[in-house]
Amino acid sequence: MADNGKKSEKRVIAYNRKARHDYFVEDTFEAGLSLFGTEVKSVRSGAVNLKDSFCYVKDGEIFAVGLRISPYEKGNIFNRDPLREKKLLMHKREILRLGQYVQRDSYTLVPLSLYFSGSKVKLELGLCKGKKLYDKRESDAKRDAKREIEKATKYSVRD
Repeated sequence: MADNGKKSEKRVIAYNRKARHDYFVEDTFEAGLSLFGTEVKSVRSGAVNLKDSFCYVKDGEIFAVGLRISPYEKGNIFNRDPLREKKLLMHKREILRLGQYVQRDSYTLVPLSLYFSGSKVKLELGLCKGKKLYDKRESDAKRDAKREIEKATKYSVRD
């Protein structure tokens, strides 16, 4: 295959750590973001917060709500509202399928991470089901047990 000189590096800007704690992530999708110039500059500086954000499907389009991109310091009049709804760019068939999952099977669309793929800003979108409190406790217990096992094997190898 020819490389054509394009870079396909994936440089992560922001993670939504709370999403993996609050939800079971069933599947992930990649979506582009429709942003304005000052928003892209702000994203490049890392002024993004994915906490408490979600996505919804309306009229065959998908939007991200609560995805905060702080105003660019030197943007003056060109800055947009930091909490405005951002339109996501995906194939129509994918959007319709996600909309069916959300309506029929009570799934939630949650942004998991924001990253650069080459020069484009991409959003990793998770198709998620909510965790109950006992599920969160169980996953915390499993994580702690795994840490203990790793710690024990690390020290037993040194002896």
